Amino acid sequence: MNNNLQVQQEEGDEFPALLIGTGLVLASLILVPALAQRVGLGASVTIALRGVLMRAANRA
Repeated sequence: MNNNLQVQQEEGDEFPALLIGTGLVLASLILVPALAQRVGLGASVTIALRGVLMRAANRA
């Protein structure tokens, strides 16, 4: 019984991490390039920001 409860709790902990990771990926693919173009950042800075967000999404 305790083992079953522990498995359910671990599965429940994955969902918030999945949402955070998905949000960061969405931000890196869509929002960062759009905002960078609006502000006038260079392509290399945009790529660097996307890389940082992708790493953060991978860790979440």
